[in-house]
Amino acid sequence: MPLTVVLRYYATGLIALTTGLRMKKLLIIVTSIATLIPAGCSRFHLVHRIDVQQGNVVTQEKVNRLEPGMNRNQVQFVMGTPILADIFHQDRWHYVYRLKPGYDDLQEEQVILFFEDDALVKIEGSMQPSAEPIPADQTTGVTSLVVPPEERVPPGLFNKIWHWITFRKADEESI
Repeated sequence: MPLTVVLRYYATGLIALTTGLRMKKLLIIVTSIATLIPAGCSRFHLVHRIDVQQGNVVTQEKVNRLEPGMNRNQVQFVMGTPILADIFHQDRWHYVYRLKPGYDDLQEEQVILFFEDDALVKIEGSMQPSAEPIPADQTTGVTSLVVPPEERVPPGLFNKIWHWITFRKADEESI
């Protein structure tokens, strides 16, 4: 083989080798940028983060409705089922409410109720009953819900076939 052919072959291989290294470097740079951009976008709140609520909703209005001497059923009607009813301390009920808004700080409310002889004795926690009464315009009253009558929608083709197969009329209820 002549020397010029070997040099040409070596030179083309060297050019191909340097082109391959350039492509690898470019690929590494593009991949790095593609992975860092979404991580940087999370600081600008472009991605939606849901609000996470945990526990019983504890409001000042509910705590104000508590009175010493209420029995457990009355307290449970006002506050709801306790999030923690300790088996070792059956006279203590814990109500915890945690709210983590998408990008905001954690908000936590905690109320601990103490009972003696099935009667409410003491309230501890981040909320205490207020001494002054709440004005009537700030209290929530009874909410009535009006349910409109159900509209009769004519059955579709699949519904008619299903009723024909099951030997029922279209307005009969299934068991």
